[in-house]
Amino acid sequence: MSAVFKFSHISSLYLTFCLLFVLALSAKNYDATLCHDDERQALLQFKSGLVDEADRLASWVGETSDCCKWAGITCDNITGHVHKIHLPGIFAYPSDYNTIKEYNKAIRQMLRGDISQSILYLKQLEHLDLSCNDFRGIQIPRFMGSLGNLRYLNLSHSGFGGTIPPQLGNLTELEVLCLGSSYHAFESTSIINMQWLSSMRSLRHLDMSGVNLTEASDWFQVINTLPSLAQLHLSRSGLPDIHPNVASLNLTFLSSLDLSGNYFFNSFMPRWIFSITSLVSLDLSGCHFSGPPIPSSTSSFHNLTSLKFLHISENEFMSSSLVIKELSSIGGNLISLDMGSCGVKSATLDSLHNLTSLLSLDLSENQLTSTIPKSLGNLCNLRHIYMGFNNFQNISLKSLLRSFLDCKSPSLESLYLKFSRLSCSLPNQLEQLVNLVHLDLGENGISGPIPESIGNLSFLRSLNLYGNLISGPIPYSVGGLSSLESFDVLYNHLTGTLPESLGQLSKLKYLDLSHNLLTGVVTDVHFSKLIGLKNLYGNGNNLTLRPHHANWVPSFQLESLYISSWDLGPQFPLWLLTQRDLSFLDMRNTKISSTMPESFWRSFPNLQYLDMSQNQIQGRLFEIPATLSEVDLSSNLFSGKLPKLFNSSMLNVLDLSNNSFTGSLFHLLCSWGGNVIEALNLANNHLSGAIPKCWVKWQSLRSLNLENNNLSGVIPTTMGYLSSLVSLNMCKNKLSGRLPASLKCLKELQILEFASNELVGSIPTWIGTELLDLRILNLRSNSFDGTISHELCYLTAIHILDFAHNNLSGNIPRCFNNFTVLSKKETTEINPVSMIFEFGNIEITNSASLVMKGQEYTYSTNLDLVMFLDLSGNKLSGSIPVELMALQALQSLNISNNQLTGVIPKNIGDMKLLESFDVSSNHLSGELPMSLSGLTFLSSFNVSFNNLTGRIPTSTQLQSFNESSFFGNKLCGVPLTQICGEIEHHKDQQEGDTSHGVDFGLIISILLGFFVGFWSIVIPLNVGTIWISLSKLRYMLGC
Repeated sequence: MSAVFKFSHISSLYLTFCLLFVLALSAKNYDATLCHDDERQALLQFKSGLVDEADRLASWVGETSDCCKWAGITCDNITGHVHKIHLPGIFAYPSDYNTIKEYNKAIRQMLRGDISQSILYLKQLEHLDLSCNDFRGIQIPRFMGSLGNLRYLNLSHSGFGGTIPPQLGNLTELEVLCLGSSYHAFESTSIINMQWLSSMRSLRHLDMSGVNLTEASDWFQVINTLPSLAQLHLSRSGLPDIHPNVASLNLTFLSSLDLSGNYFFNSFMPRWIFSITSLVSLDLSGCHFSGPPIPSSTSSFHNLTSLKFLHISENEFMSSSLVIKELSSIGGNLISLDMGSCGVKSATLDSLHNLTSLLSLDLSENQLTSTIPKSLGNLCNLRHIYMGFNNFQNISLKSLLRSFLDCKSPSLESLYLKFSRLSCSLPNQLEQLVNLVHLDLGENGISGPIPESIGNLSFLRSLNLYGNLISGPIPYSVGGLSSLESFDVLYNHLTGTLPESLGQLSKLKYLDLSHNLLTGVVTDVHFSKLIGLKNLYGNGNNLTLRPHHANWVPSFQLESLYISSWDLGPQFPLWLLTQRDLSFLDMRNTKISSTMPESFWRSFPNLQYLDMSQNQIQGRLFEIPATLSEVDLSSNLFSGKLPKLFNSSMLNVLDLSNNSFTGSLFHLLCSWGGNVIEALNLANNHLSGAIPKCWVKWQSLRSLNLENNNLSGVIPTTMGYLSSLVSLNMCKNKLSGRLPASLKCLKELQILEFASNELVGSIPTWIGTELLDLRILNLRSNSFDGTISHELCYLTAIHILDFAHNNLSGNIPRCFNNFTVLSKKETTEINPVSMIFEFGNIEITNSASLVMKGQEYTYSTNLDLVMFLDLSGNKLSGSIPVELMALQALQSLNISNNQLTGVIPKNIGDMKLLESFDVSSNHLSGELPMSLSGLTFLSSFNVSFNNLTGRIPTSTQLQSFNESSFFGNKLCGVPLTQICGEIEHHKDQQEGDTSHGVDFGLIISILLGFFVGFWSIVIPLNVGTIWISLSKLRYMLGC
């Protein structure tokens, strides 16, 4: 028996050994032959059509390598056939990333290119995922409909475009189909007919979010033919009809329904939604249903007993207390509820109760004015609450949070009260919210100090207090916020010095102290442990940065640094050169007066934005790196030739104004192949020579300023290529010749300034007929001749017109009253002129030098408010047109030093806003109009050296001017010492006396006064006597 057992045992061991040997041998052979050759070749061909910047497919190499081990490839363990290609990218939306570097890294992970038809050789392919890539608007290939074995297809958020091919309907085995589009620049897919979906009877998950379904009128009927559907996502699809009166659908397994972002204005909440009792998640955000569902026992929230996630923001019907009461009937299951922007009032919210399982509540952008009622649910378990954009101005933050502060162990992690009109202080009791992770109280009216107790919130990761009235110092206790990643106190009234404890926040990534009243010295101690800091914003404070060590190397690597108005100088801060990850740098007005290091540009390979203006930085600029898109080095002491631009440059804005650059423009403008620059400012340098002709390379330019240099020669005709130009300023140079006719191609032009040059010829008529958007036309101090053409009256939007000091002759056009802005028929607010161009982070401010009130002023930021007309210093003749008085918005009118005759129009008083008026040195006659006394804003007035006669009208303004304003006439009266004669005085009296004899009015007045006075005394005395007599009689009669 034992022998038999022994033999049997040995036999079993032998058989087991043989079996393991065979399996090992099979596994060895299996490893070697798992990938099929034809499928390997198909995958290599598929790879060849793709652009893979991040080298994600680096393992896809070799004619004999095992493709089943390649990245993103899975094979069947038995047959060896490829059944899965899983190559999703990373959904890259800028706001989802903390740093530019992380965002750019995500972008590089996206595959691009074409999808090769070779994947049709993968006959056993069941799973294909190319989501979150970037296929730049190509259409989804029709041949994908031939992958008949597919169970899973995900092409969402990958930049496909065009019509989704109906051939996908051949994929009858599909269980998951994701074709959703995002806000991608190239992504715009659409479906006209959805009938092809009907064949997918096994479909469980369908996502067409963002696909244009506005023409797909059959969407509702087709969806109802998919009985296995468990998840349906049709958000932002422009659904044409929601079918509100349909009672039910056949989607008995549907657990998730997303119709958010479709606009169903004037439609009721559809009844069929309430028939889907299996729903766990329902998203109707932004659907704008205007009223409650039709009353019915089957069309109510109380049917949705499985519902846990309800997002129903931006729906008017949710403001009804009846609807909210219905919602309370299933409230015990709800985990997440979003009722933002529903018009809910605090009184209505009292109807919501028993939400005992709720973890997340969004009540933002409603009409709430008081605290959340405790009856709503177990608020001590609530983790996330959003109540921003309400009106809590009459309640303190402590009272608002009372329901949470009373909890023994509040679970609250996120509290958002942004823009809620809070006007209270920060309570010490905030420390009781011990689990708080995110606190946003931005853009309120919160005042007082930041409490020391804030430092006890050790789990806090983001603290946003920006846009308030918070004062006092930043408490030292902030150093205890050991988890803090983001600290934002932008635009407050914080004072004092920065606490050194800030340097202990080792997890801090984002710090914004901008626009406060902080003072004092900042040292390296303030940054000692900020190893993760990526973004530092401190603009608009009076801080001085003085590291203790001259060779300080910060522990962080910044991507954004904004510290304008700090004191960093006078020497260039060498620690800056260690920040190799910098993309954005603003060190404007930081008192640096030394030379820029030669290694500066090489130190920042990723730099995109640079503003070091308003310093005194010296040296030369040899080149601008190609990575930069915005550069402002204005108001420094840079010298030498202009820098060179690279052919691959992405420069959008370049401001080198107010420096000492010399030489020609050619080096900068013409030494490369083209650009995307929109703003170029080289004003106030020492540039010389002719203006180059290579403007064909600058067709993106919108703002060009070459003012106050030594440029000479003619204006090149090639400037007509600048068809996008809005502002052109070439004042104060030595330009000669005529205005080239090619400039009439600049149809977008709003500002044209050529003042103080040597230009000749007549002012072209095409300025008025072609440049119809002009707001500012300044041709002052040139040698233009001829007449002012009537075509200029087509410039209806003009509000600054300066032709002073030329050789113009003829009459002032009567049609100037066509200027609709100057005549107050249109305001600059309706169609504002672009005085400040915003290009990303840099502002280019347009300016104009105007002579007003006898002095030259430079207007910039308020240029759009200036209403100005100057035709002085010419040879204009004829009378002052009465029509000119229609320019009621005009602030300054100067037509002095001409040969004008006639009188000053009597209705000049209609120009109520006039501040400066100068008609001196003409041949005007007659009297000063009496309506001048109504110009109450007048502060500069000159009518000297004409042939005016008579009395100076009386007004507060006119009598306050110097005598010189009236010299050279035959005027009399204050402020002149010449007293008007008796004859004139008698004449004035006669003009005011129409009786020419006895003043009967005076006599009648005296007699009437006597009569009234007499009887007012006599009658009371007599009445009194009579009353006494009657009283005595009544007494005697006993009455």
